[in-house]
Amino acid sequence: MIVNHIGVYGIYIKDNKLLCIRKERGPYKNRFDLPGGSQKEYESLTETLVREFQEETGYQIDDYSNCRAFDVFVEETNRTVHHIMVFYDVDVNLNEQDAVLEKLEDELNDSSGLYWIDLKELDISNVSPLILKLKQELGNDETVYEKVVYKNWEIL
Repeated sequence: MIVNHIGVYGIYIKDNKLLCIRKERGPYKNRFDLPGGSQKEYESLTETLVREFQEETGYQIDDYSNCRAFDVFVEETNRTVHHIMVFYDVDVNLNEQDAVLEKLEDELNDSSGLYWIDLKELDISNVSPLILKLKQELGNDETVYEKVVYKNWEIL
């Protein structure tokens, strides 16, 4: 069975460190991931970006740019997830983080906090396919837009 998942994610890099979250559940559990997530009904891509980024990091986005889309296939035990990811580069004011991360009553925040991780320390052993795709892009990999299939994806 194949399941499509579309998400919108913010990328913030400072001093060669990526602002990450650590997933608490799902196929990327215990891995570093990008802040972001799924759209709600009638929500635009940028509205999703701003909402999800704030919910997961506490930071409000001051500006966003460089919209691009990638996808990967993640084969789990009983299903394959076709993960379609929309990336934006974001700017935030690091001095203005909300004291409490917003959690909506009908929604579970699946991250366990923020981490600033050096890009060199991020690899397949500790990150989601989203960050692997970002690293491929940052490394100017000519195959960044080609199909990637993660067979027998290991949930940590």
